[in-house]
Amino acid sequence: MTEGAGYAAEAAFPPFDPTYFASQLFWLAISFAVLYFLLSRWLLPRIGSAIEERKDRIADDLDAAAGLKLQADEAVKAYEKSLADARAKAQAVGAEARAEAERQSADEIARMEAELEGRQAEAEARIASARNAALSEVRNVAADVAGAVTEHLAGLTVKRDEAETAVDAVRSQEAAR
Repeated sequence: MTEGAGYAAEAAFPPFDPTYFASQLFWLAISFAVLYFLLSRWLLPRIGSAIEERKDRIADDLDAAAGLKLQADEAVKAYEKSLADARAKAQAVGAEARAEAERQSADEIARMEAELEGRQAEAEARIASARNAALSEVRNVAADVAGAVTEHLAGLTVKRDEAETAVDAVRSQEAAR
């Protein structure tokens, strides 16, 4: 048993045994070269092209976003311009409507004033006609009363023409005062 125990104590872990270092380094170099070849020829170009495609897609998306932003800015400017035009048009329509209403109002006022002046002149003419008729009637009544009073008080008969002439003379004296 001593022999087996000594053999077990002398044997080292194979990766740490210096006798195997040369073959381990050889296989390490071969494995590294194969792995490097596979990565550089197959995996890294695929990763690089995926990164490049993603970079191109991001650049295209940024360009499209910039274009859409320009379109949106133009749309906002066009909207603001049309809104300003609509406001100006609304103000012009309002001012025109106000002016038209004022003109119609002035025309209506002038028409009504002319109508009222016509009615006033007509009424004044009727009043003057009624006054003249009343004064004529008063003249006739005054002439009749003057003739009746003269006949009753003085016992004289006065002709109608003479009584009217006397009434007219008294009226003209009253008007002169």
